[in-house]
Amino acid sequence: MNMQVTELLAEGLKREYRVVLPAAELDAKATARLNEMQDKVRINGFRPGKVPVAHLKRLYGKSVLAEVIDQAVNEANSKIIDDNGFRLALQPKVELPQDEAAVNEVIEGKADLAYTVGLEVLPKIEIGDLASITLDKPVLAVSDEDVEETVKRIAESNRPFSPKEGAAESGDRVTISFVGSIDGEAFEGGSGEDVPVVLGSNSFIPGFEEQLTGITADETRTVSVTFPEAYQAAHLAGKAASFEVTAKTIEAPGDLSVDDEFAKSLGLESLEAMKEQVKSRIAQEHAAQSRNKVKRRLLDALDGLHQFDVPPSLAEQEFEGIWNSITSEMDTQKRSFADEGTTEEAARADYDKIAKRRVRLGLVLAEIGEKNNIQVSDDEVTRAVVERARQFPGQEQQVWEFYRKNAQALASLRAPIFEEKVVDYLLDQAKVTEVPVTRDELYAEDEADKAA
Repeated sequence: MNMQVTELLAEGLKREYRVVLPAAELDAKATARLNEMQDKVRINGFRPGKVPVAHLKRLYGKSVLAEVIDQAVNEANSKIIDDNGFRLALQPKVELPQDEAAVNEVIEGKADLAYTVGLEVLPKIEIGDLASITLDKPVLAVSDEDVEETVKRIAESNRPFSPKEGAAESGDRVTISFVGSIDGEAFEGGSGEDVPVVLGSNSFIPGFEEQLTGITADETRTVSVTFPEAYQAAHLAGKAASFEVTAKTIEAPGDLSVDDEFAKSLGLESLEAMKEQVKSRIAQEHAAQSRNKVKRRLLDALDGLHQFDVPPSLAEQEFEGIWNSITSEMDTQKRSFADEGTTEEAARADYDKIAKRRVRLGLVLAEIGEKNNIQVSDDEVTRAVVERARQFPGQEQQVWEFYRKNAQALASLRAPIFEEKVVDYLLDQAKVTEVPVTRDELYAEDEADKAA
């Protein structure tokens, strides 16, 4: 189709065009479509294939022309994109005439169709020197002490308890119900029913378990504690609270031998087999954490090598996702930006930078993957769906059907697989040096981790 295209805007990654599609050509396409319909439609009073086109036009002309216009607009937009070699960040934004009279004239074939189309294009990305990237990879071997400590914790979690008379002592298991309050007001998450606590296990707030020493079944006590300054729920951090605690049952710990019989009670062949399994699991945890660390450092290096403007709409979408998550969590925990030592304006600026970084790195990883023909196979996606289904026992078939029928959900599984494969490729290209570290160093959270 002949069309007139006028560029209205070329600013950064944004483009806008005015497009005019001739009425005569739109009408010709509509007539051709009506001719095709002659042999297919059945209308009372006419023999098959003998319905006059003029009659079809009276019946279906407007709807057919609307379909033709929709197709013509898509084809025109595709031609603009192809002719300019654009790669789009988002679908074209088409603005058709809004004036009802003008719209009717176009539908009736009396006027040309003039519309504007806005495009947001992806930047041209020049991949930096990947071989110049040097990374330290933290590694931690599994020690015998780690294994023994973990086996001990498993044993303690399986220690038998039996009812006892009298007061609770350190090591006893007390089943409690409690209601917590701050300044006389109950707070969210501060109550519980039939909660077991082993005195001396330090699983509750500091000072809580000690004040239950000597409690007896059916006794109620008021326990006063102060939440730690670094407590995970910021709205409770550092605050004094009191708990009305009622002991339901008192149980004494039984004897426990960590031997082959204990291992067999857990379904393992022997204590040695149990230790090997524990060692393997710890090694996997260390390896996963090590990869997380080196991946974050790799992303930092990529960010340093590639600086370019990102499509505004993609950055806005990423920012909105981050911001909604942050503010929702703050609302749940009743925190404010002041509690975080910042302001909303400053926080917005920080998360805007994080959003742009994530979009930029996503584009860089996609470009590297495409240029090096890194692909995700259908088998890999299928395995991801199966793994996802296993997370919902009893609902495996529903999960499978959800992903089978939902292309967007399937893409959400494909994307992280693709990213990890690109990361593997990049780690092969980079100079990676293994550096032994302590457990604290391996599992310490870096400030940069939040932006990764």
